[in-house]
Amino acid sequence: MQELHDAPLAPLTTFRLGGPADRLVTATSDDEVIAAVREADDSGTPLLLIGGGSNLVVGDKGFAGTALVVATRGFTLDGTLLELAAGEVWSDAVARTVEAGLAGVECLAGIPGSAGATPIQNVGAYGQEVSSTITEVVAYDRTTRERVTLTNEQCAFSYRHSRFKADPERYVVLRVRYRLEDAGGLSAPLKYAETARALGVEPGDRVPLDAARDTVLKLRAGKGMVLDPEDHDTWSAGSFFTNPILTDTAFAAFHARVRERLGDGVLPPAYPAGEGHTKTSAAWLIDKAGFAKGYGTGPARISTKHTLALTNRGAATTEDLLALAREVVAGVHEAFGVTLVNEPVTVGVSL
Repeated sequence: MQELHDAPLAPLTTFRLGGPADRLVTATSDDEVIAAVREADDSGTPLLLIGGGSNLVVGDKGFAGTALVVATRGFTLDGTLLELAAGEVWSDAVARTVEAGLAGVECLAGIPGSAGATPIQNVGAYGQEVSSTITEVVAYDRTTRERVTLTNEQCAFSYRHSRFKADPERYVVLRVRYRLEDAGGLSAPLKYAETARALGVEPGDRVPLDAARDTVLKLRAGKGMVLDPEDHDTWSAGSFFTNPILTDTAFAAFHARVRERLGDGVLPPAYPAGEGHTKTSAAWLIDKAGFAKGYGTGPARISTKHTLALTNRGAATTEDLLALAREVVAGVHEAFGVTLVNEPVTVGVSL
């Protein structure tokens, strides 16, 4: 294992923000990951796990403890069964499944980060979620101090949530297993209207795998959601807020606020989210509350390509970013009575 002290964390995050860690350890095998976790637990040292750093907001003061970079590698394909080590680069793994002619994660192309993060927040985009393909997650249980294998059902997946996110101090993901589909080189049925429209087909249709992947990459790039060191719109964590899921009562109150503010003819986005619940669009809320693309005058601003991404324009601090996030949250709540929730994990700070 590699070990550094007083090590900068900003270069390990897509925001490029945050102060140093007291100690930075890089583990390249499951055994090294477990050893580092056990050492921290035995000594009572705070532990921060880092994969691709695409979902982290680290405070300017840094992290007083051990930051563990999970840099394990492993891509194993057996028929339609895929196993990934937690440290595998997710976007690269998706590309390899498409090359192998297997469907199920092609619309998750271009999402930054590591494979080990995918089950934690049930990564999803363009009509696909990893919960529909994950069969098992191998993890280290910090409570029992054993390796465990959790089934899909035991992972308790829901929208951008899981057992791992609900109890973040307990499990360290080591490996993720997926069951993909051999559809003769075709994608899974397209569920997202924007993707189908861009491909000139109807929702529910299948298209060649590489066409689906390439289209998603183009759509993501147009919104600044594909990492590019030269493009400050990608110095972000992607979508900074989750789409709110409201009870029927709360949605009715929200709809009334929309009519009052924007007029009777304006209908907010509404998607079924389980019995008695409706999901609406965080991006729509932000825009209609007066926060347009490119909003802000300081070093942290809303992306010029997508209202849901908060960005570091190159010289921001974490406090700059949080000030902007708080302004957006307060503005949306004042306008519509809906409280946005941040999607990235905050370290040493909070909204």
